[in-house]
Order: sequence, then structure tokens, then C-alpha cells
Amino acid sequence: MQLSFAALSLNVAGALVLGVQADGVFTPSAMEADKAAGGALKRAVAASSKFSGKTGQVVEVLAPPGLKASRVLLVGMGKGEDFNGGSAERLAASVVARLYTNGTPAIAFAIDAPKGAKLKPAALAAHLAMGAKLRSYGFTQYRTKARDEYEMTIKTVAIGTRDVPGAKKAWPAMEAVVDSVFLARGLINEPPNVLYPAEFANRAKQLSKLGLKVEVLGEAQMKKLGMGSLLGVGQGSERESQLVVMRWNGARKKDEAPVAFVGKGVCFDSGGLSLKPGASMMGMKGDMGGAAAVTGTMRALAARKAKVNAVGVIGLVENMPDGKAMRPDDVVTSMSGQTIEVLNTDAEGRLVLADALTYTQRKFKPKFVIDLATLTGAIMIALGNDHAGLFSNNDQLSTRLTDAGKAVGEPVWRLPLGDAYDKLIKSKIADMKNIGGPYAGSIVAAQFLQRFVEKGQAWAHLDIAGVAWQDGEQKPLSPGWGVGWGVRTLDRLVADNYEK
Repeated sequence: MQLSFAALSLNVAGALVLGVQADGVFTPSAMEADKAAGGALKRAVAASSKFSGKTGQVVEVLAPPGLKASRVLLVGMGKGEDFNGGSAERLAASVVARLYTNGTPAIAFAIDAPKGAKLKPAALAAHLAMGAKLRSYGFTQYRTKARDEYEMTIKTVAIGTRDVPGAKKAWPAMEAVVDSVFLARGLINEPPNVLYPAEFANRAKQLSKLGLKVEVLGEAQMKKLGMGSLLGVGQGSERESQLVVMRWNGARKKDEAPVAFVGKGVCFDSGGLSLKPGASMMGMKGDMGGAAAVTGTMRALAARKAKVNAVGVIGLVENMPDGKAMRPDDVVTSMSGQTIEVLNTDAEGRLVLADALTYTQRKFKPKFVIDLATLTGAIMIALGNDHAGLFSNNDQLSTRLTDAGKAVGEPVWRLPLGDAYDKLIKSKIADMKNIGGPYAGSIVAAQFLQRFVEKGQAWAHLDIAGVAWQDGEQKPLSPGWGVGWGVRTLDRLVADNYEK
């Protein structure tokens, strides 16, 4: 799909998209189109008794005489004061979703911001483009039959705007983020026989062409570093575990402390010897969603030449049952020197993150470290599929993460930490155990991770088990199973607070 920006015009072919705000008020471009069509568009709206211009409503008509387009879509924009960049993205995404496979080759948006909205024309156009492109994603490479049912027929999308230069200036950085979300989605969607730790590491190494410095540590190197916690998870798999380190040095001061992101990369999680039931095992190819988000974020920072130093570390393993697999009741020694009594081998993500966190902090001394993981089913019980769980020892970092998530439509909700929860992982024979009791599972997991946060280190943990993929209703901007959640939030966090 080819995107372009042009002067706002009604003389376009294909599907013409016009905006109608709350109470059926036509925006200026819609008014102009209606005048050219002899009032046919307002008559079409009047004939649709349920259409009032509310967000998400659409009236589609064959283009009347006076317009070059083949069809017209009148799209509800809601109240002007509520219309923002996210609204524009969802509007464009809804149009692309509606026309995705119906044979329409071209879409032209002639959208003005509704009265009362604070979006300038260039920002409006760029957000429309972002929404259209985000919704254009497809993962079809493994289909050999009936591909036409799934292949997008849209070839071009033209965004009409009253500020073409401004839109063209804003778009490259936004497009870099979209492409990075696509990378994360693709990693999550890949089957586990294709994307195992070494292959994931190979794909991360390909990002070096964007200027990232990528280093891969194998099992021998991790053993020398004392990473018994991470290595314990992968010892039941025939696939070798990997630790991938991605670095971007874009700050003016090359020795400035980096921001750091750590991702759980369990490429397939069978549960290990604490074997999951069959139904619960399906979808566990996506248990590397945190690593995908970190990889996508590092790509975004490099692709848009972010003025920041950043490091991304991902621990890549498979959690499989085998004669060599870690057992319930085993004790492993982490890189930090702390010992862990493993009572459930299916609580493995925290074991991977423990060593990855220690390595990241001791190696790079970051300004902050944020880890992302599809860590607990309990977070879905608490927050469903709309919010990621946020845990942190730093109020400023929490606020900034919350604001960034809200700005890009990836909301987070902060949950508590405390000594009462920490007592739940007290072990009788080691420094800690890897599970608590039946309650507060997500909090207990976060408490476990906090034990590997060095003194004085700003840290946040994002439990993304409920938002990394979607089995039911599709999210507005994501047509695939893998969402790519987190790339936009982390990129926005950096852009708003840490670039100079």
C-alpha cells in the first residue's frame, strides 16, 4: 500500500472519505463535496436514521454525479473537543478495515478536523496516515490456498491536507515507528518451529543495517557470567538459549547513560516439567511478546535517528520438558548471586528476566530500566485485555509511562508493590522461591523481579500478557493476532522525555 500526501481535493478516484462531526454537522470538505453532488450526501445521511456523526459511524454511498470518486464514505468524527490524534488513527483504520479486501484499489481522505479539535492540519494528516498503515498489516506468508480472501486490495491511500509540507515532514518518524510495530507483530506471529532463539537472534542482528550495534551471547558466555536462572529455563530444549544486546548511541554525548529495555523472549512455553494443559499451550509462541516489543522499540529509535542512547536486552529461550529439564524443587543461582527455589517450572519468565535485568544494570548503568513480559495470566484476571499492568519503584517513571501509553492508545494501570507481597516468595531453603500462593499472582511476580533491581536503580515492569496478542475481537489498529504492543509506548516515552 502506497501512502501519499496531497493538497486537499475532491477531484479524486476510488473511495472518497469525508468527515461528519457530532449531530450530523458536515466538515468544510464534506460540505464542499455535498454542494458538488447537489445535496445528495446530506440526503443520504438523512435517509440513515441511525447516523448522527458519532465516532465509528459510517454511511457509504455510490458516488453521485458531480464527484469523480466511485464511492463516498461519510465517517463520524464525534465531538470536536474529543477528537485527537488517536481519533484520527482509528478513523483511518476503520476505513481501511472496511475496504481491505473488497476490491477498492484507491482511497482518498479529504478530512478536516472537526470544529473544536486542537489538531493542526499536518498532524491530522500524519495521524490519518499512521492509522491507515497500522491497519494495513497482514501476515499471510503461510497461506497457500484462498489467498485472495486475505490479501489487501487497496493499492494507494492519498491523504488530503491543507499543510502538505508539514505532513511530509512529520511522517518519516511516524512511519519508522509503524514499521517497527510491524516487525514486532511479525515476530509474535511466526510459528515456533520457525522463530526459535537462534533465529530470533539472527533477525535482531539484521537491524545492524540501521546503525544498531547487536551482540549475541550464547550459552557458554552466559554460563561464564553465572546466568544460572536464565539457563535453567532453557536446559530442557534442543535449541540453545541466547541473550541479545542491541545498542543505539544517538545522544550528542556518546558517554551519556542509556535508557534500557529488557524483554522476556520465551519463543515457546510448554510449561516445562510443570506441563501446561493442551488448550493453554496453544498461543505460547507469543510468549516472547516482551522481547518483540523491545526489538521493535530499538528498531524505531534507530530508524528515526532518536537523539538518545538506548540499550535493549532480550533473553531468548524455549521452555521444554526433557530429561535435562529443570525440575520443580531445583535451586538455581542467578547472575546476581541470589538463589531461587523453583517450585513451578511454568513460572519461567521471571527467571529469564532476573539474569537479563542484572546483566543490563551492571553492564550499562542505565538511567532507567523497563522490562516487558507476557508474565502472568493473573494480570488478565485483574485488567482484562485493555490495560497492561505497571509496577515500579519510581513515581516519575510511572507517570511518564502512563502518559506515553495514554497518548498512543496503549493504556497501562499501576498496581502496588510492598513488603506484605514480598513475604509470599520467602523460601525455606533458598533466597526466594519463584511462586507465591494462589493470590496476587501478578504482584508476586513483580516482587520477584524487584529483588533483581540494583540499589538506586529506577525500574518499571510491564506485564503485557493481556495485550500482546488478541484471540477475539480485533483491536482497531491491529488486524493480526500479534499486536506489537509496547513499541509505540516506549518510543513515545523516549521522544517526550529523554531526547535532547
